[in-house]
Amino acid sequence: MDNSLNGRKALVTGGASGIGAACARALAARGAKVAVADVDASGAAALADELGGTAWTVDLLDVDALAALSLDCDILVNNAGIQKVAPIEEFDPSEFRRILALMLEAPFLLIRAALPHMYANGFGRIINVSSVHGIRASAYKSAYVSAKHGLEGLSKVTALEGGEHGVTSNCINPGYVRTPLVEKQIADQARLHGIPEAEVLAKVMLTESAVKRLVEPSEVASLAAWLASDEAGMVTGASYTMDGGWSAR
Repeated sequence: MDNSLNGRKALVTGGASGIGAACARALAARGAKVAVADVDASGAAALADELGGTAWTVDLLDVDALAALSLDCDILVNNAGIQKVAPIEEFDPSEFRRILALMLEAPFLLIRAALPHMYANGFGRIINVSSVHGIRASAYKSAYVSAKHGLEGLSKVTALEGGEHGVTSNCINPGYVRTPLVEKQIADQARLHGIPEAEVLAKVMLTESAVKRLVEPSEVASLAAWLASDEAGMVTGASYTMDGGWSAR
């Protein structure tokens, strides 16, 4: 049994479902005490009970509250995210700001809150669940692509500042993952591209991928668990693509 994270405290945002839940399970399986953070109170509580961890019901869009936060964790997984698919000229500015607040400003504030504890202990792992859209662009996703590109930069700055304190910071860049977030996009993508919903995977989402399937949440979680370990101590400022070859083009 892998107990490589025994004694470590982890916080996973968006942890009640999808990639976040898979990461929480993978970290807990390796011995970490996991706090499941999510706006979904019942989902977070159910998973925390399953893992013997704790639940934190939090609205990460309340950035003013996050600014005063202090976090006692060794591993921070910034995973929470939302999506909006629309042409730029039709994109609601308030929705653009909302996505950037959740997916860029909130991770900054959580990193800011976690670093003092990590620095004091000489150990920390910041794992940012980015996307292939952190290094590539797609039409109709101006806010999401902007947020993920910003997260890539934030992660690298954190790596540079944290290195001398034993803190690493890395991004995981999956392609389309089998999650509710992806499933919710299918109708919008079908409408925008003028195709049936049944054709969206083949004609939109997987066209650039050499491996023609969705990424599984457990695959993302396996990489997150390794990045959280002592074995990954020299890995920092990196972005790990898990996109079936999309970014190889």
